[in-house]
Amino acid sequence: MGKTLNAIQTSVADALIDIGAVVFTPHAPVTFKSGIRSPVYVDNRRLPFWPQQWMTVIDGFQSLIALRGILFNVIAGIEAAGIPHSAALGYAMRVPSVFVRKQPKEHGMRSQIEGGDVRGQRVLLIEDLVTTGGSSLAGVDALRAAGAIVEHCLCITSYGFSEAQAAFDAAGVRLHVLAPFSEIALQASRRGLFGEAELAVLEAWSRDPHGWLNPESGSASSHEES
Repeated sequence: MGKTLNAIQTSVADALIDIGAVVFTPHAPVTFKSGIRSPVYVDNRRLPFWPQQWMTVIDGFQSLIALRGILFNVIAGIEAAGIPHSAALGYAMRVPSVFVRKQPKEHGMRSQIEGGDVRGQRVLLIEDLVTTGGSSLAGVDALRAAGAIVEHCLCITSYGFSEAQAAFDAAGVRLHVLAPFSEIALQASRRGLFGEAELAVLEAWSRDPHGWLNPESGSASSHEES
């Protein structure tokens, strides 16, 4: 019997916590490309350094694909953070994979889609993390411009912002999340990483991510978002 959605979410959330990918920094907020300041950061780029936990994520993708009945011929990853996961998933499933540049290459064939021809192919997009959805949907546009059919996007983590969901809905793309941030926060709380004070900060941020501001915050680091 396949895994339930709850089992998938819990196992991936635990894997991310195990490798120290969940960083709570309310006094030094991370600033996303959109200008959103965040008291927490989920660093999925750590996964390839931790093969066992990375395997949990790749297995989670396969379980979610089966659970949702998603049909596709090609897997695509967004430059740069989505590429390791899309390539690993393609290898595990024995399915062709490509990657999508943020901008067409300025030399050679000036390609934006690298790896193979996606014309007429049903492409499944893989992302590491979705914040507002801008980078992911720019990749969808590039794939569709190259003749691909793109109806689904899988990501490891999403912060669950309503604007992201609205953007995917408007683009006609269904977003599937292995471990929503709400599940990560729940597991982190159960394991003692987040207490009531931390959860209160995260709840306030989730309610108003654009307006959230910690008056004690110092200089913010930047983070590229999807």
